[in-house]
Amino acid sequence: MPQRTSLADADCSIAQALDVVGDWWTLLIVRDTARGVHRFDALQQELGVSRKVLTERLRLLVDAGVLTREPYQDRPVRYDYRLTPRGRALLPVLIALQDWGDTWVLGEGETMATTAEASQEAARVRALKGTRLPELLLPGSDGRLRDPVADTPYTVLYCFPSAYATRDAYPPGWASIPGASGCTLESCTYRDQLAEFTAAGATVHGVSVQRPDEQRAFAEKEGLRFPLLSDADLALTAALRLPTFRAAGVSRLKRLTLVVDRERTIREVLYPITDIGASVREALKAVRRGTDVRERADGGGPTGESGLTGADRRGP
Repeated sequence: MPQRTSLADADCSIAQALDVVGDWWTLLIVRDTARGVHRFDALQQELGVSRKVLTERLRLLVDAGVLTREPYQDRPVRYDYRLTPRGRALLPVLIALQDWGDTWVLGEGETMATTAEASQEAARVRALKGTRLPELLLPGSDGRLRDPVADTPYTVLYCFPSAYATRDAYPPGWASIPGASGCTLESCTYRDQLAEFTAAGATVHGVSVQRPDEQRAFAEKEGLRFPLLSDADLALTAALRLPTFRAAGVSRLKRLTLVVDRERTIREVLYPITDIGASVREALKAVRRGTDVRERADGGGPTGESGLTGADRRGP
């Protein structure tokens, strides 16, 4: 392996940052720890890197204060590797790289709040089905930290670009960004059908990267009766590699919906969303299908796995 050249003395903060995270394995380790992969063997399996290289990169990140080691076993001593506040401050960097890759490497260089049905980005997001949402907390519009997954059989997480209480608060050119408009319609449609989701055993949470005070003003204006959660620190976005776009210098979530069960497994992914009303109806159908499967399983009826099976997802 070539000897690593230190840039630490360079009179440039970019060069000094690259001295810590300047090779691709290092940033991929940060990416995977943000996704909830914390143990050496699990990281090696995810990355496909040699034990020697992984050991070196983990030592570098611990020494730089990006990761901390927390023992989870005494004999022999084994550690979890978790992001420190300094490490979590790298999440916007990861999201900016992902956004650039989705836009300029996998896409056509166009700013969009959605994507094409057959795009690689859409395939990556839909591959979240069956994976687990890591444990994390997001501030609600009331400022309290909340688990995005509720203690109900299902949680519907609808992620939206941004919604404001006043029209003049939207970034310039917002309406011209494909897929950006419609956040008020989406939230109000969930508001109007909330009783049906509740009856089906689901909690509804809206998620955007806006500040809690902005979300609170919007929720009060529209009379929303469910929590809006702020991912302003991009913790959820980085954990699931959710797609983003940039507007007015801010990384914003593209419109998508996740149906998550109580065990934190993602049972359905709706992306891209081209018809907001249809997406809300499809989320409700997914919850009801999952509830039917669980009830048949509890009653001893013939089912496959608990939750949304492949047959259940296809529908009639």
